[in-house]
Amino acid sequence: MGHGHEHGAGHGHGKMELPDYKMWKVEGTPLEVVQQRLARRGLRDPWARNEAWRFMGKYAKSVTFSEVLFRGFKWGFAAFVVALGVEYVLFPPKKGGAHH
Repeated sequence: MGHGHEHGAGHGHGKMELPDYKMWKVEGTPLEVVQQRLARRGLRDPWARNEAWRFMGKYAKSVTFSEVLFRGFKWGFAAFVVALGVEYVLFPPKKGGAHH
């Protein structure tokens, strides 16, 4: 009965390959400052390494306000033009008619 997992029915879900947790380093990130401040109080954040990926590689680039605002503008405008064209082809405006 179950959900099909016991019969080898993978449904396209293979074993997910996770990166080695040791590749993420706190050193050289803003988290290093946090760790230093915690250390002054005799504390440390054991989970800081799990957040280090946010400050490395392609994730390290800060996002500007204009990037957030206009991220989908190009595709949205293209969809608007297509929808406008379809509307004028399927429902052309009435010429010389009354508004009602």
